[in-house]
Amino acid sequence: MSTPSILKEIVKSKSMELETQKSLVSLNELHHLISTQPAALDFKKAISGNRVSLIAEVKKASPSKGLLCPNFDPVKIAGTYTENGASAISVLTDPRFQGELQHIVDIKNSGVSKDLPILRKDFIFDDYQVYEARANRADAILLIAAILEETQLRELKQLSYSMGMHTLIEIHNAPELEMVLKVNPEIIGINNRDLNTFTTDIKVTEHLSQLIPPEKLIVSESGISTSEHIDTVSTFGVKAVLVGEALVTSTDIAASVQHLTNQNSHDIFDI
Repeated sequence: MSTPSILKEIVKSKSMELETQKSLVSLNELHHLISTQPAALDFKKAISGNRVSLIAEVKKASPSKGLLCPNFDPVKIAGTYTENGASAISVLTDPRFQGELQHIVDIKNSGVSKDLPILRKDFIFDDYQVYEARANRADAILLIAAILEETQLRELKQLSYSMGMHTLIEIHNAPELEMVLKVNPEIIGINNRDLNTFTTDIKVTEHLSQLIPPEKLIVSESGISTSEHIDTVSTFGVKAVLVGEALVTSTDIAASVQHLTNQNSHDIFDI
């Protein structure tokens, strides 16, 4: 499978970061931390309602756009998401987005997210990162098909499930979907952003959703910023949307979340 050059650079850099992290925190230490954590919350159940669910993202910066949220307070943002109708929270933990795993820990410890599951959003390709996610109280992880081979994807998914975490498996095109379906995913994320050009197009969701078996839970990612966008993707059988930039750049995050959830008024249309 052809991997976009930007992703190759990220994975290369991430591999070096990972070697450093492994020298700081051993796998045995992660196992111990995991043994002390409460069970993971059910991410799939949280986004499986009869209406389109909002996975609201805690995101400080973007590699392409720089700082998005100057007054970044992950706990406060997560609390606002929770209070205004989000169904789950995504937390970017990659340094390129000025993210870190501690943000998940801080949100969990604060109690502001209550019963909302937290998705670790990162470039995950190593078993260590899955253990790391659970040790830091993530309830689910993102797996990006574009950076994984089928065997890797299958093994990481199985490892995640063995610790009680669901996986959101992300695709952008038909070949990636073909591979992903071989590992029998429950939740498939369709990224509307082309990682070569960084352009977004909701038609990506429209096209790929038609190729996905009806029993799969579909999440539309990137390029979603209005309730009209959600109305549109709901007609494609989408069960949830993941929104970050449109929320963290808003002058009124609470109002923006309410606008997107609209009291959960977006009915789902099966395709």
